[in-house]
Amino acid sequence: MLDIFTILQEDRSLFSVSEQRIADILLNDFDFAVRASITDLAEKAGVSAPTVTRFCRRLGCRSFADFKVKLAKTGFVGVRYLNPEAQSTEPADVAEDVITKAQNALYLAHRSFEPAVLDKVADRLARAEMIYAFGSGGNSAMIANELQNRLFRLGSRITASCDHTMQLMMTAAARSNDVLVGSSFSGRNRELIRCFELARENGISTVALTGSGSPLAEMAELVIGIDLPEGDNIFRPTSTRFAYLAVVDVVVSLVAYRNRKQATVTLRHIKQQLVEHRDGKDDKQILGD
Repeated sequence: MLDIFTILQEDRSLFSVSEQRIADILLNDFDFAVRASITDLAEKAGVSAPTVTRFCRRLGCRSFADFKVKLAKTGFVGVRYLNPEAQSTEPADVAEDVITKAQNALYLAHRSFEPAVLDKVADRLARAEMIYAFGSGGNSAMIANELQNRLFRLGSRITASCDHTMQLMMTAAARSNDVLVGSSFSGRNRELIRCFELARENGISTVALTGSGSPLAEMAELVIGIDLPEGDNIFRPTSTRFAYLAVVDVVVSLVAYRNRKQATVTLRHIKQQLVEHRDGKDDKQILGD
């Protein structure tokens, strides 16, 4: 799809003075532009209606009407990406913004946890013959890998995949005592939803870490709903990922307590290798890795 705003921002210096005035209105007053008639836009820019028409064609649109349709569609991406909200760039302020948002995400996630659901998820994972952790994209891929990183050290059999085709094949190969865990912040990952649909058809247990009421949540057997506001700062990394990591840690801890005997033996074997081959006689390193 033609991204009008990209053209306006990248090619503005190539426009004529009249065209630059039109471009500035589109970039700085989107609400007006998307509602304006060709006459309204021409008057505000101080140009003629034919100039507006020629400008629309320069942007790759057949007519002003075609331009308005494409303008409205590109606006769905979010006007906040055109004129980001002003933020302090002082290191202390940036640190406070990031850390307080992370703390808030953890606080809100804690308040929304459903202990009964967490208990059921932990029980399924503790008894699973094999666990498949699926996620794609930057954040959900990290969550899938973190699940593997945490659970294997407890003696759980688990593999993580961020590849859609591999996820589908692994789902097809899964057995009745296996569990599929999928992470999707949007809950609209169509490939992951397809895996959950296939798992349901084959009687495989599924767990979703996602937004409540999302398409993925509706397809899952068990859902840990994570619904947090993000704010309008497009430059700050998503704070929601801290909530997802907290969910992983809570569930993994519950699995460890359920499989205490197995987890203790496996953790000790891992720690023994780290002490012998990395830490020497120093046993003060963190236990988690």
